[in-house]
Amino acid sequence: MNEDLKILVVDDEEIVLTVFREYLEATKNYTVLTASDGFEALEIIERKDIDCCITDIFMPGLNGLELTRKIHLHDNTIPVIIMTGYPSRDNAIETLRSGVVDFLTKPVKMDQIPLIIKRVMTERSLFVDNILLKEEAKKNRKLLKINQELQQKIKEVETMNLIFKQLDQAKTSKDLFHILADLSGEVTGCDEAHFCIFTQEMTNPEIITSFVRDVKNKNRAAADAGFIEKDIIKKVANDGMPLLVRGNNGNGSVMAIPLKIRSMVFGVLFLLIRDNRGCFSEKDLYFTSFLAQNASFSIENLALYENIYESLFSTLYAFVETIEARDPYTKQHSTRVSGYAMSIAKAIGCSQEEIDQLSISGALHDIGKIGIPDNILLKPGSLTDEEYEIIKKHPVVGSNIIGHFNMWSDEEKIIRHHHERWDGNGYPDKLKAREIPFLSRILSVADVYDALTTDRSYRKKMPDDVAVKIIMENAGNQFDPEITDVFLRLYEQGMIKTN
Repeated sequence: MNEDLKILVVDDEEIVLTVFREYLEATKNYTVLTASDGFEALEIIERKDIDCCITDIFMPGLNGLELTRKIHLHDNTIPVIIMTGYPSRDNAIETLRSGVVDFLTKPVKMDQIPLIIKRVMTERSLFVDNILLKEEAKKNRKLLKINQELQQKIKEVETMNLIFKQLDQAKTSKDLFHILADLSGEVTGCDEAHFCIFTQEMTNPEIITSFVRDVKNKNRAAADAGFIEKDIIKKVANDGMPLLVRGNNGNGSVMAIPLKIRSMVFGVLFLLIRDNRGCFSEKDLYFTSFLAQNASFSIENLALYENIYESLFSTLYAFVETIEARDPYTKQHSTRVSGYAMSIAKAIGCSQEEIDQLSISGALHDIGKIGIPDNILLKPGSLTDEEYEIIKKHPVVGSNIIGHFNMWSDEEKIIRHHHERWDGNGYPDKLKAREIPFLSRILSVADVYDALTTDRSYRKKMPDDVAVKIIMENAGNQFDPEITDVFLRLYEQGMIKTN
């Protein structure tokens, strides 16, 4: 035990203070400070580091119990010993309640004081050690919490790095759509993730690519998502805001995130947890939104900075391939139409820029059919008037889709007007003769020729010569006569032929 202690003695009798100071300083290596009342004692405690306080219980102004409370407000580790000349059970109980560690009766036996001081200082040491242990435990708990938070932050950073790394590997927009769906499954643990093309002009969303954790159920999952959750996808596309639906009564959980280019929604990422396996969290929504946002940036960067025409064309042509995959009768229709149109344009003497515009327009001229329901697009018989009106919307829908990208304004016009007629009875704007864009007139001839010479759901293909005869008979009515003449010449030279 360290004997170099500072002891504060408080009593309103000067003789008591003198006895304590002389005895303790003579017999022990103590520094004894004295105070004649509680207020003077508090001033000393404010200035000095006191190890122990011995105080009379009855003093004018501030008694020993009140002094004890104030001492412990300043430092609750300082032990306080109370002295009284009038001991009683009530006094003893009150002192203990006040945090006093010992109770002495006057006259005090001085030879007992060092032993009492030694005991209370030992107890103080244990008390301080306990406080330090508690503080250490508190710090350890805090460090553990900080470490857990740090580990969580590291995991979040790793997830973000994974997203950046995977998206950076995409060479084309089509690759990126597959990565988007697969990453959604990896980041959230969902059962399914479907990327759907959907704009405000479309009737229904079209699934472009899917991630399904249970590969055996992939076909069923895609069909279910396309049918059951259309309203959710439409809402997210129209609102432009992410949506999280937590399932009730074992109905699973759904998330839908819009993908935008220049603030325009062009698709929706739809994720699903089936049955009662769990629910998506706000953190899932955060990471998926982060993924969708960066995927959108990547798509735009691919289009704008890494081969703008090729990447964007690949993206849009993937949609065309999706349409043609729905209808086996029109497979490769767009490719053939593009080829016929470019052959006509070259023979007429169009510029390379115009030929390039026809290459893109021909390949994408039917992209608007992505919004036509299968029951109309694949109908084996004649269309009703109402169904035909829906079909007639596809040039407008297609031109609007192209228009969202703000870079193919000429191609947008070509696609919009490729069903106009020379006599003004076409659609959508009933343009007549030279009001119709020149390249749209070329595309119209190429489109009709391929349609006549291939199988369709409602009829068998025609022989080439029969198709050519129909086109020539409609020169001046449906088709530009000059373009029709060039087409006939190319056909006769063997430059236009079906496989």
